[in-house]
Amino acid sequence: MNTELFLQTLPYMLKGMIGIFSVTIIIILSIYWLNFLQRPSGKNKNGEKK
Repeated sequence: MNTELFLQTLPYMLKGMIGIFSVTIIIILSIYWLNFLQRPSGKNKNGEKK
């Protein structure tokens, strides 16, 4: 195993992991935001407030 070559590739791996985690966080936050927008407004079937 070439240790020197492995240490040279670590910054690329770090950038890739940061990219994966940031995209995952963006997807999770967008799902929470969409659920917040689709929350029921507290009205019953007749359109009257509870």
